[in-house]
Amino acid sequence: MIDAIKNVSSLSATRGLGSIATDLSSAASNAIASTPETAIGSSAVGSFASVMSDVAKNTISTLKEAENASFAGIKGTMSTREVVDKVMQADQTLQTAIALRDKMVSAFLDITKMQI
Repeated sequence: MIDAIKNVSSLSATRGLGSIATDLSSAASNAIASTPETAIGSSAVGSFASVMSDVAKNTISTLKEAENASFAGIKGTMSTREVVDKVMQADQTLQTAIALRDKMVSAFLDITKMQI
């Protein structure tokens, strides 16, 4: 799940849509095609709250790994390339979390503007 989110976050004007993995979209279409009991009750992806919880936990762990890598780089126990890779991965994960937050706030604001 996180890899699919990272692929979505890596989209930019220069990269295009070709790098998005379609594993999740096929799983989502299978969930839609299944019976209502299984689609609503327990899907393969999990509930929205559990997915968001996993995203938050993975974001925190990635940021901690980058911080530990930067300390290891300062001590000289890790190569510069490894440190840069970890820090870039943490940056990408943070940008993904920010994008998810912005999308959720935007969706909430759209819902509150709807007329009843």
